[in-house]
Amino acid sequence: MTISILGCGWIGLPLAQHLAGRDHQVKGSTTTPGKIQLLEQAGIEPYLISLDPEVACDNCEEFWQAEVLVLNVPPASRRDDVETNHPKQVASVIEHAIEGGIQHVIFISSTSVYPDGYGIVTEEDKHAPATPNGRALRTAEAMLIQQEAFDTTVLRFGGLYGYDRHPARYLAGRRNLGRGSAPVNMLHRDDAVQVITRIIEEDIRSEVFNVCSDGHPPRREFYTTAAEHLGLEPPVFKEDKNDDYKIVSNQKLKETLHYNFYYPNPMDHTP
Repeated sequence: MTISILGCGWIGLPLAQHLAGRDHQVKGSTTTPGKIQLLEQAGIEPYLISLDPEVACDNCEEFWQAEVLVLNVPPASRRDDVETNHPKQVASVIEHAIEGGIQHVIFISSTSVYPDGYGIVTEEDKHAPATPNGRALRTAEAMLIQQEAFDTTVLRFGGLYGYDRHPARYLAGRRNLGRGSAPVNMLHRDDAVQVITRIIEEDIRSEVFNVCSDGHPPRREFYTTAAEHLGLEPPVFKEDKNDDYKIVSNQKLKETLHYNFYYPNPMDHTP
């Protein structure tokens, strides 16, 4: 297949490399001129594309000429206008995707579309997101799903980790942290890449999937043991009883794809 990946960053680049290794024709975008050569060396046709919030690029018409578009551009969470800016970005992408003849869009969303406080949540959950990021993503999902010119598959990723990235680094050494008993919803990068690949190659369309690991350890245990494993000062959580939790169910994904996670338990501190 011909696959375009908008956003060849921490997830997009290894995905592009993996797909190219499986004999797909892969086109990849970056906002960094210095990464153009890296993409070329990986066998990926490179394009310099930014969203501000409209698509901005020179000579990128061929990028949009593909069967599948992986839209992997998260909301700019530090912006005060994230709830309006991200939908504007997606609207511009939709316009270019239609012009280019894209048939299938795979949108990388997040489990932040689910608020805390409702226990186990599935793809059918309709409660309003509690954060600006979550609300921006819900709006973007709806915009893509309602399009008739192409099919959309939404993948709601858990918290990403693996290799040089682990959320424990951000909490190392911090004190008096709350929500220690709240469960985590995590996803290893290798599983993220494998799930996207399966969705593409098995042509799974017009679906919404939660994509997160089987295990949901409490924040206190997860972050403390991860910090120790990484040689960092463990964070310290205050005593609390948290009834305001969410566990994101991955059952629909596992049953549809017959998928077994490479890293089902985030407490196994793998690369």
